[in-house]
Amino acid sequence: MPHGSDVRILVLAAGASRRMQGRDKLLEPVAGMPLLRRQTMTAQGAAQRVLVTLPPDRPLRLAALQGLPVETAILADAAEGMAASIRHGARWAAGASGLMILPADMPDLDAKDLARMLARHDSAPAAILRGAASDGTPGHPVLFPADLFPDLAALSGDEGARSVLARHRDPVQLVTLPGDHALTDLDTPEAWAAWRAAHQT
Repeated sequence: MPHGSDVRILVLAAGASRRMQGRDKLLEPVAGMPLLRRQTMTAQGAAQRVLVTLPPDRPLRLAALQGLPVETAILADAAEGMAASIRHGARWAAGASGLMILPADMPDLDAKDLARMLARHDSAPAAILRGAASDGTPGHPVLFPADLFPDLAALSGDEGARSVLARHRDPVQLVTLPGDHALTDLDTPEAWAAWRAAHQT
């Protein structure tokens, strides 16, 4: 069941997957389905509304979402980088209490992790919340309160929301997630092979 908070989740899936030697990391099978579909379903279990941003040249990503009651946006400016997705997501989230930015290439993140982030938002609705590894290293996802949506909508380039985080350090709270859930992103075939070996997936 989705969480009660009026938080929307933006699933970032508009990247180029350049380091995968011709494969698409978001279509790699995890638990019997493409990673993108799995992560989107995880997001849908946590929030009432989920948006997946996609590039115009990856129709198989859109196909991987077939049948899911999810909103999608195919971005003509996806090649600019992550900011294109975040700008679109910030405008889409208008009226919500917060926007969680969830990279689609982090297979260790699960429903319990998202629920932990949302529960913290309930108790600290004005804070920026950032997932962290068990050793305190900051990572993802990141949940922004509504008053920062204009900052997100003004981003440009491929550094994501780093500049917003840098300008608003005081309200940032780390939310500790198990192990390296907040850090594990798989960008190369070697990383995928090592992850599968560790998870026997």
